[in-house]
Amino acid sequence: MKLQLALDLVDIPQAIEIIKEVEEYIDIIELGTPVINKEGLKAVSEIKAAFPNLEVLADMKIMDAAAYEVSNASAAGADIITILAQAEDSSIKGAVEEAKKQGKKILVDMIAVKDIKTRAAELDLLGADYICVHTGYDLQAEGKDSFEDLRTIKSVVKNARTAIAGGIKLETLPEVIKARPDLIIVGGGITSKEDKNAEAAKIQKLIKESVTA
Repeated sequence: MKLQLALDLVDIPQAIEIIKEVEEYIDIIELGTPVINKEGLKAVSEIKAAFPNLEVLADMKIMDAAAYEVSNASAAGADIITILAQAEDSSIKGAVEEAKKQGKKILVDMIAVKDIKTRAAELDLLGADYICVHTGYDLQAEGKDSFEDLRTIKSVVKNARTAIAGGIKLETLPEVIKARPDLIIVGGGITSKEDKNAEAAKIQKLIKESVTA
């Protein structure tokens, strides 16, 4: 079970400052779509150069021209690249094939997917490395969470790893851990805290304890 830090509403220098505070407790740095939209793929290059021992996920939310987009993100230094589950099967296939060629991984984001069970099974067959259940900002505001969806995905996938994102914090972590995802994605649950290092340490401790339990 890995911990991924999601960075969304920051520029590159701010991202570097935050990562420095918590790098000993995180496994993967996610550069969110707003960061990449604002800064471009140089955000990926600069963060990978600054933290070569951490994996970097580029949250591209690819919808089309998938192989081309994956190739660009890979060249910039991304280890994991995201594509939307709503994309065409041919796009998912193109992303997976290009990622394999480059020695990278694909995380498929299930945001806004209605038939979670069917799509997760299809994505598993298409070769996704990770399938991520994701409660976006707008649904979080309505009080939705992803635990049930995660359990559904886990019941049908045979090869892909699972990930969960959206509003996760220390208080909700025990319930997340119970659902046994392979990757737990935390953003504001760490970045909004005064003492980010201490919060990341507590979250990582809970994760480690659950793995050895």
